[in-house]
Amino acid sequence: MIQGNGWRFWLGWLFVLFLLSSLGLGWLVRGLSLLMLLVILTPTLLTLGLRWWLSRNLVTGACPVCGFGVQGVTHTPTQCPHCGERLQVTGGQFVRFTPPGIVDVSAVEVPESKN
Repeated sequence: MIQGNGWRFWLGWLFVLFLLSSLGLGWLVRGLSLLMLLVILTPTLLTLGLRWWLSRNLVTGACPVCGFGVQGVTHTPTQCPHCGERLQVTGGQFVRFTPPGIVDVSAVEVPESKN
């Protein structure tokens, strides 16, 4: 990684570029300028792209089994850090992950009727 002491570093680079362009090596100056631009812009663009992708695909919610807060990526199985249940993001909410061919049933308590 390029390191320097503030303004002296950048003034040194500008002096070298000016010296090369005055010697008729403009193509080299353009190449070095393009390289410096890529070194500066690439991490910025990658960071912005990653933040945009995460804002569209990262889901935060509660585990349907234990209610613990969980984060996951859309269409990717994840595991609850509290209870260990495998979860899947469906429709912006967490649901229990069930492999094909298995039916997930929720038990409901029915009160007794006195007849």
